[in-house]
Amino acid sequence: MERTVVRCAEGHVFSTASFPMQTTGRLGPGRLLRCPRCARLRQSVPVEYAKR
Repeated sequence: MERTVVRCAEGHVFSTASFPMQTTGRLGPGRLLRCPRCARLRQSVPVEYAKR
């Protein structure tokens, strides 16, 4: 299973096994995910490979 590296709204970077609706662009790139550092649901976006 491929993991996706994401950044939450607070700036924390983490990886996740699932990134809901990753292929659909009509809703925008952000999704609500539980950040392991904040322990809250945060708006998260995928991190570009060059910015890792």
